Amino acid sequence: MRDFYEAFWAGEPEREPEPWEWEGRRALLLDAVSPGDRVLDLGTGAGAFLTALQQADADPVGVEIAEAAAQRARAATGIEVRLVEPDGTLPFAHGEFDLIWCSEVLEHVPDALGLLQEARRVLKRDGRILLTVPYHGRFQAAAIALTRFDAHFDPLGQHVRFFTRRSLATILEHAGFEDARVRPVLSRKSLAAAARRR
Repeated sequence: MRDFYEAFWAGEPEREPEPWEWEGRRALLLDAVSPGDRVLDLGTGAGAFLTALQQADADPVGVEIAEAAAQRARAATGIEVRLVEPDGTLPFAHGEFDLIWCSEVLEHVPDALGLLQEARRVLKRDGRILLTVPYHGRFQAAAIALTRFDAHFDPLGQHVRFFTRRSLATILEHAGFEDARVRPVLSRKSLAAAARRR
């Protein structure tokens, strides 16, 4: 898995996300953060959200599985980004974070439940997780199934999981979170989920 993402990030050109998408995700994150919050950006990529968190007077740290992405994020932000093993433990103490942000990452993770349980471990009591995943909705999913099934569910592609509102809420509950709220956002392109550590 690491080799796949090292190759991806080594070949990924420097590019800005779509402005409306970036602003939408940034607004979701900043609405949930308070000054002084210790925030883990789980799957930080090139680090764009780290800068937004720092500007909001939070105390951010990022983690990545690809050294190429971690280096890019460190160079762009000057903020700590740690390299982690895929499906491994996070290199943090129990209860270290107020908030975990995980945007467009969970769909890439074979052991999504394990990752969420590990995220729960490093959250403070009553800490919150906020995540986004791609969302197709019923009509788009039906269209994909009828017209582009093989291409969309390519076993060599990046996405190994696909979520519905119900399945995302269920996996959060199984990981030990409560009060999970899941809703479509960004013109129904993504699902946003917010939950609290029990």
